Amino acid sequence: MSDQKNKTPMIEAVGLSKFYGPFAAIKDVTFAVSEGEVVAFLGPNGAGKSTTMKLLTGYLSPSAGVARIAGHDMQEERLSGSARLGYLPENGPLYPDMTPFSLLEFFSDARGMTRAEKQRRIDAVIELCALGSVIHKPISKLSKGYRQRVGMSQALLHEPDVLILDEPTVGLDPNQIREVRRTMERLRDMKKTVLLSTHILQEVEAMASRVILIDEGKVKYDGAVKDLDPDRHGLDAAFARLTKRAS
Repeated sequence: MSDQKNKTPMIEAVGLSKFYGPFAAIKDVTFAVSEGEVVAFLGPNGAGKSTTMKLLTGYLSPSAGVARIAGHDMQEERLSGSARLGYLPENGPLYPDMTPFSLLEFFSDARGMTRAEKQRRIDAVIELCALGSVIHKPISKLSKGYRQRVGMSQALLHEPDVLILDEPTVGLDPNQIREVRRTMERLRDMKKTVLLSTHILQEVEAMASRVILIDEGKVKYDGAVKDLDPDRHGLDAAFARLTKRAS
């Protein structure tokens, strides 16, 4: 962790709160993810994970606090921050009548890429996300695993430094989860900064070096994966203890 403290923070939540009337979806959430870190973002359903991610990406406005991506305030400088950010929401929307290739062409044109840059980046994300065998098939005909990979390829298209991934393995079978894990390993090798929400605790140790755990809208743990379970009772037990779900 000491090495990370000396690196540039690429994702910052500073006193983030979001209220809906008297209800606090999250309250005073503060953490930072350093350049090149892969961090798992954990919590039970309704804990505030997706709300926090939407605040970090600028999709929601905070009731209080500041969200920054690569130093950019996502309310005041959203376009600049979004240029550095790739976001994969849970069950992210895709255009089912398009093919993965036509979808990537559409988004590269929307981002104003040159013809050479577009070809280079589309080729790169097809390889990175292993889409070659389905690149010209309609998205509506693809399995959930391949649709997740298409969503990931779109998030990676503009070579972002920061990735925020909300439940990228939800609903996938073991083989599909392994493919996501391989992609995560490639992203780690590329020194990307990643905040990864997941419910699959077994995947945390495989894909992340650090855990931020949120419950009832507040951060309950922020530290190394190995320190989450010092007594070696298993991550499930540690999760239950920290979220007050222990029997």
